[in-house]
Amino acid sequence: MTSSPENRDDQHSHVLIPIFVSICAIPISMMFWIVNVDYSILWPDSENHIKEHSVISPWRWLIAVGVPFFFFFWGYRKKNINIIGGMLGFVMGFILTFSSYAHVAVFLTFFVTGSKATKFRSVEKKKIEGDFKGGKRRWIHVVCNGGMATQLALLYLLDVGSGERPIDFNSEYRSSWLSVAIIGAIACCCGDTWASELGTVMSKSDPFLITTWKRVPRGTNGAVSWMSLLCAFLGGLAIGLVYYVVILYTVDTSVLELSPPQWPIILVGGFGGFFGSLLDSILGATVNYSGVDEKGFVVKQPGKGVKYISGKHVLDNHSVNLLCSIGIALILPQIANVFWPSV
Repeated sequence: MTSSPENRDDQHSHVLIPIFVSICAIPISMMFWIVNVDYSILWPDSENHIKEHSVISPWRWLIAVGVPFFFFFWGYRKKNINIIGGMLGFVMGFILTFSSYAHVAVFLTFFVTGSKATKFRSVEKKKIEGDFKGGKRRWIHVVCNGGMATQLALLYLLDVGSGERPIDFNSEYRSSWLSVAIIGAIACCCGDTWASELGTVMSKSDPFLITTWKRVPRGTNGAVSWMSLLCAFLGGLAIGLVYYVVILYTVDTSVLELSPPQWPIILVGGFGGFFGSLLDSILGATVNYSGVDEKGFVVKQPGKGVKYISGKHVLDNHSVNLLCSIGIALILPQIANVFWPSV
């Protein structure tokens, strides 16, 4: 059987993407490493004492460049992201990888699972939402879903440096606070994506508006179902689980033995996804407009022939996602600090 041109292109891309990534990533990462080594030579401090700055491993530079490059091309080839969104995603992936492998692992988990979830039963979603685009992420999606986590990763780099550290609020408070905040921001977005993209089509009945508990059409902002809430918790749980596994394999065993148990981070991620979805639903039901047009599609803006369902036209979906990720990122570390077990 002769393969179609499209299938041949897919087969070629599986080979060309790693080659292209290698050709680009190796020189770029080596350039960064050489600059880092040059900066890290012995410099006199303010009192003319010789001080040596730490040199970051060339492997981390290579991974920080190569992994985002690979997922940029993978996402673009799969039509999960456009070129501008991919470039922004690459910058975010670089910063997150440079700060900690665990940080970029949860970010990529959100990107991959969120893309798959958006395309899940897309035919049914087109019948519900008039503005369904098929899941291709633009720059606004990338900024609003990953912007808070990237800012926190920058703070992590500036405050505690590059590297993986266990969650320990007693001896590693600042790194623990920032890592849990990053998990919260990403778990919030992942949980909300799973809830809206999976829960909407998997639920057997129409959802109810979270503020009034009245049944509303599927796709309405602020509408929830028991299935969507479960999906939100599972989405956050996946983020916590990935972080936990990466920490176990990247942090030295002797350090982990002196640290508190790390498994609670799985539940922290689950709660981040669950409460992030709840917060998103509350904002969606109050400051995010929903209506039904003449064709029966749920629309997000008022207009001629649109029947009002709920909410006010104050914020759009992107603004709500950004506010929710900021809120959960600020709240979750405080909660985790209270309940985190001691050594």
